[in-house]
Parts: sequence; C-alpha cells; structure tokens
Amino acid sequence: MTKPSSASGVTFKPYDDLFKPTDGGGDIPGLAALDIESLVPFKDHPFRIYPEEKMQQMVESVLESGVTSPILVRPLKTGDGYEIIAGHNRVEACRRAGIKKIPATIREMDDDTAVILMVDSNICQRDRLLPSEKAKAYQMKMEALKRQGERRDLTSDQVGPKLRTRESIGETAGDSGTQVQRFIRLNSLIPALLDYVDSGGLAFNPAVEISYLDPADQEIVFEIMASEVISPSLAQAIQLHKKAAEGKLTDERIVDIMTVDKPMYTTITFRHSTVAKYFPEGTPGKVIEETIIRLLEEYRQKRENIKTYQEER
Repeated sequence: MTKPSSASGVTFKPYDDLFKPTDGGGDIPGLAALDIESLVPFKDHPFRIYPEEKMQQMVESVLESGVTSPILVRPLKTGDGYEIIAGHNRVEACRRAGIKKIPATIREMDDDTAVILMVDSNICQRDRLLPSEKAKAYQMKMEALKRQGERRDLTSDQVGPKLRTRESIGETAGDSGTQVQRFIRLNSLIPALLDYVDSGGLAFNPAVEISYLDPADQEIVFEIMASEVISPSLAQAIQLHKKAAEGKLTDERIVDIMTVDKPMYTTITFRHSTVAKYFPEGTPGKVIEETIIRLLEEYRQKRENIKTYQEER
C-alpha cells in the first residue's frame, strides 16, 4: 500500500485493499449512510485523534466537500450499532462539523481480521505516529496474526512463523522485523516513561533497554530523570539492563549509573503537546529548536536594551 497525496494535508482517499473480501467474512453489499451516533470506536484503539490544527483542516474539508471516502465498520454483536474499523478521524470531524450521517462500508469480519485492518489502515494513512501508538498497534497486530496462524497452521514450527510475522507487520510501515520487536518492547515501559519517549525526553534506543527493567526499577529511573532533569544515554541504559539481568540492580546502583559523568549543563525537554500548538503540523524538531533559540535570543537582546536604557537615564 502507498499513501495517497492530499493538497490540504488531510487524507480521505480509500485503500482498495480494505474493501476486498478476506477470510474474515463476506461483504454486506453496497454502502450505507450511517448515523454518527450509531458508531463506536474500535475497542482499545491505539491511535490518537489528529492534533487540533490538522483536525480543524479536516472539519473544514468535510464542510466544503463532504466525506469523499467511506469509513469502514462492522456490525456490533449486540446488533444496535457499528464498530469503526477505519475512519475515526473522519467521524470526529463530522461530529465537530455537525454532520449527522457518514458514508460507510459495512463488513462482517472476525475480531482478528478487524484488528489487522484497523492497524494497517491507520499506519498507511497517518503521516506521523507516536512511538506509543506504533508499540500498541504492532502488539495488537502481532497477537491477531499469531491467533490466525494457530488456527490455520497448527503444524508450523515455533520460530519460523514468528519471525515471518514480525517481517509482515513491519512491511506496512517500512520497519524491519527487528524494529517491530523493539517497538513492541516499549509496551513494557511504565506509562510515565512511555510519555517521555513520545515527548522526546527519553530516546528510543535507551527506552528499549530500560523496558527490560521491572516496574519498580523503572519508577526509580523516572524519578531520577524528573528530579535531575537528565535522560539516560544508551550506554547507561545498557548498563542498567545488564545489571538487572544479573540480578545486581539495586536502588543505589541505579542512582550511580544514572548520575555518573553527569554533564555540566542541564538538559531541558519539552513535551510535544506543549509546543506543537505553536507550529504547523509536521514541523521538524530541528526547526522547532532553532525557532525557540531565536526567540530566546531576541528576548535576551530586548532585556539588554531595556537595561541599557534604564542605566542611561
């Protein structure tokens, strides 16, 4: 699958593969205009709604042109509504725009097929995914494919299919099987550290190493990061992982490893959600950093000018 282009930066075009018959069940013929209120989000949906600026673009688009690509849903087992497989952002845009109905393709499918379609459609259509989103999505798809494999190939060996599953998961997003497994490891982080990964306060590679620590030790790592305003290097994270594997990781050892060779400067990090509202969607981190430095320099110069003026008086 390839990502469709969109002049407005908002993706609406359908992915034909989503609407082909699969082993998960047959199609219910035709499209339907469904009441927004009859739709419920996918259970444990791992992807967040678009940031405010991009969502507002989508709202304006549906007000001007309507929803040009149907969402994909399946009937609820209770029979009184539909679960969204693909199209959560389109539904949210319609809610905000006051649109009561939305075009939808309705398909019967089993739980595992629904998970796979949900993950693939989001990974294909979203320009940027947070590490936590990828981590949970990859985990969900891995488990769904594993269950399908157990049902369809009970004689498979235990290693080959698992490796092929990782590779197939990564193909959609351009990640290797090894990288897929590393993202899945992030699910073992405590929520506070996973938030740091999303915001850039904890780098991906050190985060993978720290994920092997038990939750109590991770809490200590988080407390040191927060109180000392530092982030572990890859070397430090590997050392923490090694000592934990050896059963030699104590509270004191964590402090020693985390604070050794502490730099003479302070590292300051911003949560992405804190600064994102001040920049266009998709602005590179380097541009954000350069803009902040420039504004701080202008502020410093302004303060010096005020001080000089006051002294001259």
